[in-house]
Amino acid sequence: MATIAVGEKIPEGTVAWFDKEDKLQSFSIHSLAAGKKVILFGVPGAFTPTCSMQHVPSFITRAEELKAKGVTEILLISVNDPFVMKAWAKTYPENEHVKFLADGSGTYTRALGLELDLSEKGLGMRSCRFALLVDDLVVKVANVEEGGAFTVSGADEILKAL
Repeated sequence: MATIAVGEKIPEGTVAWFDKEDKLQSFSIHSLAAGKKVILFGVPGAFTPTCSMQHVPSFITRAEELKAKGVTEILLISVNDPFVMKAWAKTYPENEHVKFLADGSGTYTRALGLELDLSEKGLGMRSCRFALLVDDLVVKVANVEEGGAFTVSGADEILKAL
């Protein structure tokens, strides 16, 4: 499958998330993004160094600025199970706006064309590092990293595009 590109509609798919009442929920991506301006950003894995110390914090610390520019949802997706994503989310007690969504089998990541095979490193199929700015289900900005880089997919780059 080709990588999602600017001007394309994001595919429909289901992800899991623990809500504020600690209940496991399944959500349709379209239900979270239809009629809204959202950021969907993906990381190779929970608790990994670049993801945990740079990528995720960039969206948590800049969330108010993103919201002020019209972003209604900030959605983090990773090919991890919902229990791992819940535990990872709890390591950011200051987070009020980023939803930690689990794509346990990588189905949605594959539908986006953003899968990354890290089997050689013992990590299996994961997600590329990316950030998409989506307006009413249509991709307006698609910042996809090469390899393990973190240069174009942080909150600062999305803010520049808003």
